[in-house]
Amino acid sequence: MSPGLQATDSVAAGVAQAIAKASDWLLAQQSEKGYWWGDLTADTTLESDYILLQLWLYPPQGAVWNPPTRAQVDRAVQSILDRQCADGGFSIYPGGPSDVSASVKAYFSLKVAGIDAASAPMTRLRDSVLANGGLQAANSYVKINLSLFDLYPREHVPSVPPEMILMGRVLYHMSAWARAIVVPLAIVQALNAGRPVPTGFTIDELFAPGVSKAFPCPGSLISWKSFFMGVDKVCKLWERHGSKSIRQKAIAKCKEWVLDRTRYTDGLAAIYPPMMYTIMALDVLGVEPGHPDRDEAEEQFLHLMVDDGKRFFFQPCFSVVWDTAIAIHALAEAGTAPPAALRQGAEWLLSKEVRKKGDWSYHRPNVEPSGWYFEFANEYYPDIDDTGMVMIALGYARGGSSAEHDATVQRALKWLMAMQAKDGGWAAFDVDNNWPVLTHVPFADHNAMLDPTCPDISGRVLEAMALHGVSTDHSSMKKGVAYLIRTQEQDGSWYGRWGVDYIYGTYLALRGLRAAGESDREVHILRAGEWLRAIQNADGGWGESPESYTEGLYVGAKSTPSQTAWALLGLLASGDDRSDSLERAAEYLRKTQKADGTWDEPEATGTGFPRVFYLNYHMYRNSFPLLALATFLKTRQQDN
Repeated sequence: MSPGLQATDSVAAGVAQAIAKASDWLLAQQSEKGYWWGDLTADTTLESDYILLQLWLYPPQGAVWNPPTRAQVDRAVQSILDRQCADGGFSIYPGGPSDVSASVKAYFSLKVAGIDAASAPMTRLRDSVLANGGLQAANSYVKINLSLFDLYPREHVPSVPPEMILMGRVLYHMSAWARAIVVPLAIVQALNAGRPVPTGFTIDELFAPGVSKAFPCPGSLISWKSFFMGVDKVCKLWERHGSKSIRQKAIAKCKEWVLDRTRYTDGLAAIYPPMMYTIMALDVLGVEPGHPDRDEAEEQFLHLMVDDGKRFFFQPCFSVVWDTAIAIHALAEAGTAPPAALRQGAEWLLSKEVRKKGDWSYHRPNVEPSGWYFEFANEYYPDIDDTGMVMIALGYARGGSSAEHDATVQRALKWLMAMQAKDGGWAAFDVDNNWPVLTHVPFADHNAMLDPTCPDISGRVLEAMALHGVSTDHSSMKKGVAYLIRTQEQDGSWYGRWGVDYIYGTYLALRGLRAAGESDREVHILRAGEWLRAIQNADGGWGESPESYTEGLYVGAKSTPSQTAWALLGLLASGDDRSDSLERAAEYLRKTQKADGTWDEPEATGTGFPRVFYLNYHMYRNSFPLLALATFLKTRQQDN
């Protein structure tokens, strides 16, 4: 036996032990109902917005603000302070640079909660804000929120007119998440007469001296940005002099729209910002506490709070369907789970199939509902990524009767194919949701107005379709493959919209292409494999910073378990079954695994909105290494 094969056998033995430990831990996390569910954490803006919401709901008396939720407010304050950066500001991902918008939100919330502006943390925070352009440099949503309390001039914040709901086509060309935010926010902005703050409270010290508070100059008089600046001026004139009856009709329509979408769900769109604005909208509409709609909205919002005595934070949403599907895939690939555990997980997923038409049906009115959402309940907003991931899980684990399982899979396949965009790819929630003109709307600077197709979701959908028997000759598969080949970056990688970043996109594109029958001798496959090997860290792992989104190219970082797993899966999908990179990656994961079978990963490797909001999926660091090691070991066994 050659020394090389002996080394491989040694690695394989260690990997098998790591798989067993990881599997035991993951199986122990399964709930009695069959699902897996890990924490989902983000930055301090969630806790900052919670304090803003408390100020909205419980106005101060004079100079004193002492809400009935004081204990939670104090814990939110401490949660924010615990994450202050060395330069005094607050970042939008662990270890990242201070972000002016997150820092302004933190300063407002800390000060209104009673932290002395002259204290060292606040002084350092104020200096950081001013060094990064001052309050004027914050994004439009920060300014809109502050304007609700007359802390930023209303004439210098974007108008969010409720009348846009009367222009249905425009609303449904916004991304699903932007749509769910702006409709309740439009109610809030239209009906808010100025909420009180404690007497004498101000954040004027955050304004950079000599810098205008007005919108930035569009740069050209003939541009979409200049056009929408003019539209915003018209909106402000309309607010003062327009038809009151039309405005009332629009507000009533917005209210109806919001309330309709709080049925069969855990809150509007089941994500934090729309849920918060829904509470504020109901409040300004005069819906009192005790009313079922108001109580339900507040209860659903508070479910996002984690307050266990040791930790206090808000989750942006619940990732339970997503976590469950990935866990099933990893355990099934490892071959370590009792069949009953996989069956129970599959049955739980089958129970969550969408059977009602939601916003997606605006562009696909004749398509039978199917698909899956991300959370426990979000019937109006199934998403393509979750649907693809669930379909992969259901390809490895069966639930219910054979007829039920097969019928669900066929409905979901038809739904996925119907949601394929004209360019051959797949987006997150909608189809052909890519009006570039909307990116120039004044409140679009949160980088989330559109839902374009992306390689990561497209690769996952191709894998899901192939797993369920869709032929490589099927037109949908062919268009998907052509889309991925066309969107490959010059260096051989693919952009990842929903995970950080090029490592994530490349791994999923490669798995999709392999499933769709692409030869590993094709140039685009070879280039991708070479790119992954070229960026491997010296310790054998892979890491990538969210700064990749800012720079528009790969920015390396220290190795993480999830990104190492993605890269290893990508290499295996590229046809690499013998390179030194594979064994080094497997050894990295084996050596960094803890005694209980888990891995540590404080970094944010999930993406909410590039350059704006990042996520730490606490199941990623354990599920994906298990999947990668299991796939690696299976490849080794097949080769030997």
